[in-house]
Amino acid sequence: MSLSAPTRVALAIHGGTPVRKTLLPYGRQSIEEDDIQAVVDALRSDWLTTGPKIPEFEEAFAAWLGARFAVSFSSGTAALHGAAFAAGIATGDEAITTPLTFAATANCVLYQNGTPVFADISADTLNLDPERVAAKVSPKTKALLPVDYAGHPADLDAMLEIADRHGLVVIEDACHALGSEYKGRRVGSIAHMTVFSFHPVKHLTTGEGGMVTTDNAAYADALRKVRNHGISSGARDRQHAGQWHYEMVLLGYNYRLTDIACALGLSQLKKLEENLTRRREIATRYTAAFREMPGICAPFVREEALPAWHLYHVRFDFARFSTGRAEIFHALRAENIGVNVHYIPVHLHPYYRERFGYRGGEFPTAESAYESVISLPMFHGMSDADVEDVIRAVDLVIGYYRK
Repeated sequence: MSLSAPTRVALAIHGGTPVRKTLLPYGRQSIEEDDIQAVVDALRSDWLTTGPKIPEFEEAFAAWLGARFAVSFSSGTAALHGAAFAAGIATGDEAITTPLTFAATANCVLYQNGTPVFADISADTLNLDPERVAAKVSPKTKALLPVDYAGHPADLDAMLEIADRHGLVVIEDACHALGSEYKGRRVGSIAHMTVFSFHPVKHLTTGEGGMVTTDNAAYADALRKVRNHGISSGARDRQHAGQWHYEMVLLGYNYRLTDIACALGLSQLKKLEENLTRRREIATRYTAAFREMPGICAPFVREEALPAWHLYHVRFDFARFSTGRAEIFHALRAENIGVNVHYIPVHLHPYYRERFGYRGGEFPTAESAYESVISLPMFHGMSDADVEDVIRAVDLVIGYYRK
């Protein structure tokens, strides 16, 4: 069957034979024997948490990105909260972010009793539109929270210029973007603070985990305190000094990452370059195929960006199909292609609707993008056969429904 040729072959959703026998998930961790051994070694050590693997992982991570400091957290969400705290977001403050993101990006502002203010996105990258951000800045604005959607860096120069003009902090949500580059620099070495996630579907995993990178020593100090109950010293430091005394200097949380998780992170970090190369190979193959299929649009990449490809989303022109996204989504799932949708815009969630009065229609570009996107499987453990299965299933399904 040639790509994009109209077809009426029976789809699996209608009783046909699926393209694959088993489900290919949209994302999945890759754990090898050396990763397992690293965890076993940590389990056999004297320290399961607050031990030596934590600074070892942080220092290696910072060095890989070219940042001065890296501070680990128990999750990407905890890392976002820590960054909002370090930025000084408090009652009455606002932070501007995108509606097209996971809820944690905006929630971290609420955790600090601030108000998330949404600005609409650029139609090409689906990242925050700097002009719309600039229009939202007010005397209450404390921070900008751009998101590197799908692993494509936000327009960081524009965000930093706006921040410099108004005395704001840029917290880059790079949970999709470990390994991305912006104008030749690695994401994590550019914004005032940059947040990463180590969830299993990300470029490296610690099970759950997160990291904040920064070149600012004061931010790094605040991040270390807030993740450790607001206490100014660590248990390992006190043991080495032979003392018991400690002081809580601010109201913090238990957001520490364990030595077990950091041992896994160190092992995974050694493979990050290889993982990124594989994701970029998959994206190249996808884009070459989908450019030939009428009715769908491959992700746009700006000239200054080298994406990390956490997600690979395609956008549908549903005017060219006889059905909507729900039917196409379920048809692809029936072919055992584990598609997903990223994301329901944050302001459309019931909590945000009820608390802030959103009704829909406030951010038309983000809402239109949400209505048109489907995320395809994208993870570095995919084989060439897996990639071809995805392409074949997409071609089969859209060929069936194309007008």
